[in-house]
Amino acid sequence: MKSLLDKVNAKLNVQGGFLKAVSVLAGGTAFAQLIGFVCLPILTRLYTPEDYSVLGVYVAIVAILAVISCLRFDIAIPIPENENDGKALLLLSFLSNTIFSIILYVVLFISYPYIQHYKIIDQLSYWIWLIPLGVFVSGFYSALQYWATRHKRFKDIAKTRITQAISGNTASLAGGMLSVGFGGLIIGQLLNFSGGLFKLAVSAKKDLAVVKSSPLKTTFAKYSNFPKYSTFEALANTSAIQLPLIIIASFLIGPEVGYLMLAMKVLGIPMGLIGSAMSQVYLSHAPAYHQKGELFEYTKSILRKILKLVIFPFLILLLISPYIFGYIFGTQWADIGYYISAMIPWYFMQMLSSPVSMSLHIIEEQKIALILQIFGFFIRVIILLILALYFSKYISEYYILSGFIFYTVYMVVILACLKYKKVK
Repeated sequence: MKSLLDKVNAKLNVQGGFLKAVSVLAGGTAFAQLIGFVCLPILTRLYTPEDYSVLGVYVAIVAILAVISCLRFDIAIPIPENENDGKALLLLSFLSNTIFSIILYVVLFISYPYIQHYKIIDQLSYWIWLIPLGVFVSGFYSALQYWATRHKRFKDIAKTRITQAISGNTASLAGGMLSVGFGGLIIGQLLNFSGGLFKLAVSAKKDLAVVKSSPLKTTFAKYSNFPKYSTFEALANTSAIQLPLIIIASFLIGPEVGYLMLAMKVLGIPMGLIGSAMSQVYLSHAPAYHQKGELFEYTKSILRKILKLVIFPFLILLLISPYIFGYIFGTQWADIGYYISAMIPWYFMQMLSSPVSMSLHIIEEQKIALILQIFGFFIRVIILLILALYFSKYISEYYILSGFIFYTVYMVVILACLKYKKVK
């Protein structure tokens, strides 16, 4: 038995402990996703597709704004070898996020009398005032999560995901039972954004007490490519995913966005379980492989691992989705299975490409990453908007297809850049 355990431990520790770290993150995330999946059939009977449509709009707006609230200094935190630079990047993230959130409240306060009658704003009602708060807690959590990633505290990250699942779903269930409408979903999502903040903050505070900080101005200049290029790259990427939901909600009357939102939530379970865990661990190990000139080989090995993990579950889900989800979520969600099946090719390519996407930043090709995201924004938002104006009947189908096209191109470009850097 001891020999078997030794073999398992050795297997998990190959490649700098990649599999062991992934197993820790995936284990915590799996429990969190299980909580969410168990609660979904109850939530879909407490809330209507229209309620989820409003939630989709709220999440879309927060996600678009939150991804730039730290000026992308947060994603740079694990990269520098010098601990002082890492601390300075964390402080820059906090500062940027706080200022950005305050500006959002000021802009919303000034503009609200002029925008309150627009369909999207009217749907959100007074819950719109929780948008800046959602951005603030999301940005704060992101910075702390990347600090934990820098120190390879994957158990702490996994625990926060469990906290997020418990607090978010509990609030949504309570709101549904109290018949507060879509507001229960929004409160639940807000807690999902912020769950586990305290635990990560306590660990970070202990670190910061014993580490000196590089001058913020010097660090800002040193990592200026992140706000200059990565901010717009991330904005284009997130907008390409989220803006179509707002466009579809504006042009189609009914539950369309609710179906898309729930389908994305279901497919986000394997994405959150495997893709997010691998992304965090890949980022913690990739800089070292880059310094040794082995990032291309390391990335290919990770892609092979991901492919082996996801190929069969996705095939099974593709075949059974149209037949099972109507029963799981209730009669008003009868068509959800067809949406899930149609979106599987998109999420399959996203599952492969997303965990290794940070490699473009590691090899300092932020410009290429930005160009890729601009391309994605064009095919996923601009073309969709044109279709919405003239052929609105087909915009949901095009949104799904464009996701598959974008992530396929993304994968090809990442591998080509890494191979070119190796040869060079």
